[in-house]
Amino acid sequence: MIRLLLVDDQELVRAGLGLILAAEGDLEVVGEAPDGRAGVEAARALAPDVVLMDMRMPVLDGIAATRELLGGPADEQPHRVLALTTFEDDDVLWGAIEAGAAGFVLKDAPAVDLVNAVRVTARGGSWLDPRVADRVLGSLRRSGDAGPAPSVDALTEREREVLRLVASGANNAEVAGSLYLSERTVKGHISAIFAKLGVRDRPAAIIRAYDAGIVTPRA
Repeated sequence: MIRLLLVDDQELVRAGLGLILAAEGDLEVVGEAPDGRAGVEAARALAPDVVLMDMRMPVLDGIAATRELLGGPADEQPHRVLALTTFEDDDVLWGAIEAGAAGFVLKDAPAVDLVNAVRVTARGGSWLDPRVADRVLGSLRRSGDAGPAPSVDALTEREREVLRLVASGANNAEVAGSLYLSERTVKGHISAIFAKLGVRDRPAAIIRAYDAGIVTPRA
């Protein structure tokens, strides 16, 4: 069972998300919160597997709440944060990834995409709605943090294979199974990818890879 926390300042949005998610046999909504501060407190009290976090909220916004909740190393976090966003939120996209969000799902996404995003995130993968990828890149460039494009040549062919699977939402075990590698070897490849692309987690690596043309957003 995947335990979920819904954090959004709109009660109707929380109710709608709750109905969609509760209809799935492997998903359980264990709590709700109307702002980022209450969301952080609820996450610490309830220990959900995935926090669906709105980016625009009073008291504490989604970026600040995500940063506060995920302050330690990415591999040691008890929670995974899936950012809820709209097409109007371009200016917060890269900030949410830098704060540690595992990915984005649009509020108007089909129910099947929302459910898939939650499941991928819960099992350790990353979900970036293909409609958001270009906007995240634009937000990154406008933020002034883009820096030089990562060098495609710096990645080995095996590392590119691993990165393409990571971009598809695969976790370490799934990458290992696809490439007939041990999980330890996969972790080594992912660490090398992070170092070469100058990032600290999967979503940022995927975005940098999109920027360099190593992978393309899934359709």
